[in-house]
Amino acid sequence: MRLQHFHLLLTLARTGSLRASAQILSVSQPALTKALRQLEEEFGTALVVRTPKGVRLAPAGELLAARAATVVREIERAREEVAWHLRHAEAQVTIGVSPVAAILLAPGAVARFGTRWPQVRLRMRDTLYPRALEQLRTGELDLALGPLPGEGAGRDLLVQPLFESQALLAARRGHPLARAKKLAQLVDAGWVLTGPAGGPGDPRNLSFDATGERTPQVRLECESFATLLALMPSLDVIGIMPRGFFDRYGPAMDLVELPITDVLPNTTIHAVYRADAPLTLPAQRLLDAFIAEARAQRKG
Repeated sequence: MRLQHFHLLLTLARTGSLRASAQILSVSQPALTKALRQLEEEFGTALVVRTPKGVRLAPAGELLAARAATVVREIERAREEVAWHLRHAEAQVTIGVSPVAAILLAPGAVARFGTRWPQVRLRMRDTLYPRALEQLRTGELDLALGPLPGEGAGRDLLVQPLFESQALLAARRGHPLARAKKLAQLVDAGWVLTGPAGGPGDPRNLSFDATGERTPQVRLECESFATLLALMPSLDVIGIMPRGFFDRYGPAMDLVELPITDVLPNTTIHAVYRADAPLTLPAQRLLDAFIAEARAQRKG
């Protein structure tokens, strides 16, 4: 089997015509028919079904075409990457990551990327919206990973969802409300706002009662999760944390998860980049690595 056979099968699937496929592939129709017959002999089954209106893939042909598409795509990517390597001795990709993206996705994605692109220098920045979106628009970032504001990112940015981040409520061990099970018990507590107002770390987004009239008291605002971890163990405040972040750092900092039975909102982590400036090849491959890592996280 040769690469030309894969192109043949994919072209037949796209056109549904031997004549049209022969024209696209710049071969004669008898030569194309001969190549198709050789391919069917190699697999021992019919790969296409001839009809009065043309041809269509048989079930075995559809199975092979799915694999062929992957092979062709990977070969094209390899050619593209080799050509890029020959023209560029050095490259740099700057990416902004939220805490959850940094903890759950970055280690695996960066390892995947580094294996294939060892000469590309990565610059990782801790960012959250709205600053991350501003940095994308000014070109300071090639790519940003994290949550988005409720109104979205704007038409000038492209957005790709990666995974859902589960939220929990945390407090210092020994907090008077550490055993609370209902949000209604916490409305009068002191709260910490993490990240931007209105974002996933804002307790005012939670529903403490059916009327929605009671709102929590925000006594502390932290833009940085590092600052949050430094302060929460010594203060009687409650904060919203991504589960991945809490599992990694919470117990070590003597924080506990509140056993809340009310449903807490999840947060979607997105990849965001400019619509008017195509990603460089290394940046695109880095995005591919993050997408693959997010897929692996969901399956795990």
